[in-house]
Amino acid sequence: MGGNTSCVAIAHDDEDVPRLVLDAGTGLRSVSTLLGDAPFLSTILLGHLHWDHTYGLPFFRGGDRPDAITRLLLPEQGVDPLELLQRFMGPPAFPIQPDRLRGSWTFESIDEGVHSIEGFEVLAREIPHKGGRTFGYRISDGDSSLAYLSDHGPAGVLGPGPDGLGPYHEAALELCARADLVIHDAQYTRSELPGRIDFGHSAGEYAVELARRSGAGSVVLFHHDPDRTDDEVDALERLLDSPGGPDVVAGREGDTIRLPLTSEGGR
Repeated sequence: MGGNTSCVAIAHDDEDVPRLVLDAGTGLRSVSTLLGDAPFLSTILLGHLHWDHTYGLPFFRGGDRPDAITRLLLPEQGVDPLELLQRFMGPPAFPIQPDRLRGSWTFESIDEGVHSIEGFEVLAREIPHKGGRTFGYRISDGDSSLAYLSDHGPAGVLGPGPDGLGPYHEAALELCARADLVIHDAQYTRSELPGRIDFGHSAGEYAVELARRSGAGSVVLFHHDPDRTDDEVDALERLLDSPGGPDVVAGREGDTIRLPLTSEGGR
């Protein structure tokens, strides 16, 4: 969000530091600030392997230190996960490979299904997004739940659906069903999507309608188009936050969202 690329840190109610981090874009650098002087001792869960979701890894000070313990999980691709990461992180593109980061790092794959990760129940489902296997996630602590579909391009893979924005398909509906919060790709608007149908992203209108159809309480518009100004993001938030629908907020860098939904950090 904002000037950085995708990264969401999740903590338990009784803890001050993140326990589970979703995606490792350049926003991962800010997680080190949340840790203070402490090392990262938790799990990073990747939705997919595009650059804007992985390029924070080499610059994650909280994980690149001798006392850190980091477990990195990514969608099963049929290839060793470390080998996949080495394709973009290593000479000549970068001076070191992932397994040369300091501390204890493990690199693992996960498949679709329900997993227990860092005290959370995590449902992983494959969602349509061109250019590599992509997962959306549903995270629950038994009291609250959130769905995370950061890069989701149903129209470009499955067709126009009922309103031209892509089908409201079974995997997306399952992830979002009655979730307290949906964090969803909203890179484009309805009018922009037809010209960018193959770019692997959704319109904000799709995110809101998906949340409505699945009975979710609130939706955060996420993964803003890099060319969209702050004023334009604010206008999109106002446009899509209509009476009778889910609460709609635009994701802003540095926000803290507590479930049930309240927001701090510039809200």
